[in-house]
Amino acid sequence: MSDKPECVIIAPHFDDEIIGCYEVIMNPLIKPIIVYMQDDEERKQEALKLKTFIDRIQVQLFQKSIPSVVIDPKNVLYFPDPVYEIHPDHRKFGAIGEDLLRQGFNVVFYNTNMNAPYIHEVPEFKQKRHLLEKVYPSQKNLWKYENKYFLFEGRCRWIM
Repeated sequence: MSDKPECVIIAPHFDDEIIGCYEVIMNPLIKPIIVYMQDDEERKQEALKLKTFIDRIQVQLFQKSIPSVVIDPKNVLYFPDPVYEIHPDHRKFGAIGEDLLRQGFNVVFYNTNMNAPYIHEVPEFKQKRHLLEKVYPSQKNLWKYENKYFLFEGRCRWIM
């Protein structure tokens, strides 16, 4: 495995990376880097804890734009789905992913609201929920009644 991460997960909000890409993050053959694009001091501290639970992860925090160093043809880039996501921030970053895909980069789209046709059940959903609760205790009420955040996830590649 090279020093450079194999995949880059662009997370418009803290917790999007676990909700949409848990299986990618937990794959021991992948050394992910997670790029957060939000400025929220409390949740930023929570997001930085993710590295304490999974030591092979790199975490970077950015507010203005996606750093060019992670936009590398060798990396697989994970972006929120620009079609099926409903949050404006997710669509905005998804559109960046779509543009990079059109430029020839290796882009995978993920979904956090679970309304896409490519969603599947997560076999280790209890572990996913446990990680969400450990890393983001401030968000616990979000998935207290919404099982979709830990029971399902999905990613897709577009054919261009």
